[in-house]
Amino acid sequence: MAGSPDVFPIGKLSLLLAILQEHEWRSEVEKQLTEQGYRYTIGRVGAMDITKVVAAMETAAKNNGIIDSSSYREIHAVYHAIIEAIQALGRGVTQFGEILRTVGLTFAIVRGKLEGSVKHEGEWIAVSVYGTIGAPKKGFEHEAVGFGFNHI
Repeated sequence: MAGSPDVFPIGKLSLLLAILQEHEWRSEVEKQLTEQGYRYTIGRVGAMDITKVVAAMETAAKNNGIIDSSSYREIHAVYHAIIEAIQALGRGVTQFGEILRTVGLTFAIVRGKLEGSVKHEGEWIAVSVYGTIGAPKKGFEHEAVGFGFNHI
Protein backbone atom coordinates (compact mmCIF):
# COMPACT_ATOMS: atom_id res chain seq x y z
CA MET A 1 0.00 0.00 0.00
CA ALA A 2 1.99 2.93 -1.34
CA GLY A 3 1.91 6.15 0.60
CA SER A 4 1.23 4.43 3.92
CA PRO A 5 3.46 5.73 6.74
CA ASP A 6 4.43 2.11 7.45
CA VAL A 7 5.71 1.50 3.91
CA PHE A 8 9.11 2.93 3.06
CA PRO A 9 10.21 4.16 -0.40
CA ILE A 10 12.99 2.48 -2.40
CA GLY A 11 15.81 4.75 -1.18
CA LYS A 12 15.02 4.36 2.50
CA LEU A 13 14.68 0.58 2.09
CA SER A 14 18.09 0.48 0.42
CA LEU A 15 19.68 2.45 3.26
CA LEU A 16 18.03 0.31 5.93
CA LEU A 17 19.13 -2.88 4.20
CA ALA A 18 22.77 -1.76 4.19
CA ILE A 19 22.72 -0.41 7.73
CA LEU A 20 20.82 -3.23 9.44
CA GLN A 21 23.09 -5.98 8.08
CA GLU A 22 22.51 -8.92 10.45
CA HIS A 23 20.00 -7.17 12.74
CA GLU A 24 16.64 -8.89 13.27
CA TRP A 25 14.81 -5.89 11.72
CA ARG A 26 16.40 -6.70 8.37
CA SER A 27 13.75 -9.37 7.76
CA GLU A 28 11.03 -6.69 7.96
CA VAL A 29 12.88 -4.58 5.38
CA GLU A 30 13.25 -7.60 3.08
CA LYS A 31 9.54 -8.35 3.51
CA GLN A 32 8.64 -4.81 2.36
CA LEU A 33 11.03 -5.07 -0.57
CA THR A 34 9.42 -8.32 -1.69
CA GLU A 35 5.85 -7.11 -1.14
CA GLN A 36 6.52 -3.95 -3.17
CA GLY A 37 8.04 -5.93 -6.04
CA TYR A 38 11.60 -4.64 -5.70
CA ARG A 39 14.65 -6.64 -6.74
CA TYR A 40 17.58 -6.33 -4.37
CA THR A 41 20.93 -7.70 -3.36
CA ILE A 42 23.25 -7.24 -0.40
CA GLY A 43 27.01 -7.69 -0.38
CA ARG A 44 30.23 -6.85 1.35
CA VAL A 45 33.48 -5.46 0.04
CA GLY A 46 36.68 -4.24 1.60
CA ALA A 47 39.55 -2.70 -0.31
CA MET A 48 41.93 0.19 -0.71
CA ASP A 49 41.35 0.23 -4.46
CA ILE A 50 38.21 2.04 -5.65
CA THR A 51 38.07 -0.08 -8.81
CA LYS A 52 37.70 -3.23 -6.69
CA VAL A 53 34.85 -1.66 -4.74
CA VAL A 54 33.00 -0.59 -7.90
CA ALA A 55 33.64 -3.94 -9.59
CA ALA A 56 32.33 -5.92 -6.60
CA MET A 57 29.14 -3.89 -6.47
CA GLU A 58 28.53 -3.95 -10.23
CA THR A 59 29.22 -7.69 -10.36
CA ALA A 60 26.74 -8.31 -7.54
CA ALA A 61 24.08 -6.35 -9.44
CA LYS A 62 24.72 -8.42 -12.58
CA ASN A 63 25.03 -11.83 -10.91
CA ASN A 64 21.93 -11.39 -8.76
CA GLY A 65 19.61 -10.27 -11.55
CA ILE A 66 19.29 -6.65 -10.47
CA ILE A 67 20.45 -5.48 -13.89
CA ASP A 68 20.72 -7.13 -17.30
CA SER A 69 24.45 -7.55 -17.97
CA SER A 70 23.86 -7.27 -21.73
CA SER A 71 22.11 -3.89 -21.44
CA TYR A 72 24.41 -0.87 -21.64
CA ARG A 73 21.62 1.34 -20.27
CA GLU A 74 21.24 -0.79 -17.12
CA ILE A 75 24.98 -1.17 -16.52
CA HIS A 76 25.38 2.58 -17.00
CA ALA A 77 22.60 3.34 -14.50
CA VAL A 78 23.99 1.12 -11.76
CA TYR A 79 27.52 2.42 -12.39
CA HIS A 80 26.42 6.02 -11.81
CA ALA A 81 24.44 5.12 -8.69
CA ILE A 82 27.51 3.27 -7.33
CA ILE A 83 29.83 6.21 -8.04
CA GLU A 84 27.39 8.63 -6.39
CA ALA A 85 27.20 6.43 -3.28
CA ILE A 86 30.99 6.14 -3.09
CA GLN A 87 31.45 9.88 -3.55
CA ALA A 88 29.10 10.46 -0.61
CA LEU A 89 30.97 7.88 1.45
CA GLY A 90 34.36 9.46 0.69
CA ARG A 91 33.09 13.03 1.00
CA GLY A 92 33.74 13.56 -2.68
CA VAL A 93 37.13 11.83 -2.73
CA THR A 94 36.97 8.43 -4.42
CA GLN A 95 40.67 7.54 -4.44
CA PHE A 96 40.92 5.46 -1.30
CA GLY A 97 44.24 3.65 -1.70
CA GLU A 98 46.03 6.58 -3.28
CA ILE A 99 45.49 8.63 -0.13
CA LEU A 100 46.10 5.72 2.27
CA ARG A 101 42.46 5.08 3.06
CA THR A 102 40.64 1.77 3.06
CA VAL A 103 36.97 0.84 3.25
CA GLY A 104 35.05 -2.08 4.68
CA LEU A 105 31.48 -1.87 3.41
CA THR A 106 28.13 -3.55 3.34
CA PHE A 107 26.22 -2.49 0.26
CA ALA A 108 22.60 -2.81 -0.84
CA ILE A 109 21.36 -2.39 -4.39
CA VAL A 110 17.60 -2.08 -4.92
CA ARG A 111 15.72 -1.77 -8.21
CA GLY A 112 12.08 -0.85 -8.76
CA LYS A 113 9.48 1.80 -9.37
CA LEU A 114 9.19 5.00 -7.38
CA GLU A 115 6.10 5.45 -5.27
CA GLY A 116 4.61 8.67 -4.06
CA SER A 117 2.45 11.57 -5.09
CA VAL A 118 4.20 11.96 -8.45
CA LYS A 119 4.30 8.91 -10.68
CA HIS A 120 7.65 8.42 -12.39
CA GLU A 121 7.99 6.29 -15.48
CA GLY A 122 10.27 3.29 -15.53
CA GLU A 123 12.43 1.82 -12.85
CA TRP A 124 15.10 3.30 -10.64
CA ILE A 125 18.14 1.95 -8.86
CA ALA A 126 19.20 2.84 -5.31
CA VAL A 127 22.67 1.99 -4.02
CA SER A 128 23.53 2.32 -0.34
CA VAL A 129 26.86 1.68 1.34
CA TYR A 130 27.55 1.53 5.06
CA GLY A 131 30.72 0.61 6.85
CA THR A 132 34.07 2.01 7.80
CA ILE A 133 36.63 4.21 6.13
CA GLY A 134 40.02 5.16 7.44
CA ALA A 135 43.72 4.50 7.58
CA PRO A 136 44.69 0.92 6.73
CA LYS A 137 45.26 0.08 10.40
CA LYS A 138 42.74 -1.59 12.72
CA GLY A 139 41.14 0.99 15.00
CA PHE A 140 42.01 3.93 12.74
CA GLU A 141 38.68 3.98 10.90
CA HIS A 142 35.24 5.45 11.45
CA GLU A 143 31.70 4.77 10.27
CA ALA A 144 30.51 6.21 6.99
CA VAL A 145 27.45 5.99 4.80
CA GLY A 146 26.78 6.77 1.15
CA PHE A 147 23.75 6.77 -1.12
CA GLY A 148 23.33 6.90 -4.88
CA PHE A 149 20.21 6.96 -7.01
CA ASN A 150 19.67 6.75 -10.76
CA HIS A 151 16.92 6.05 -13.28
CA ILE A 152 17.22 3.06 -15.57
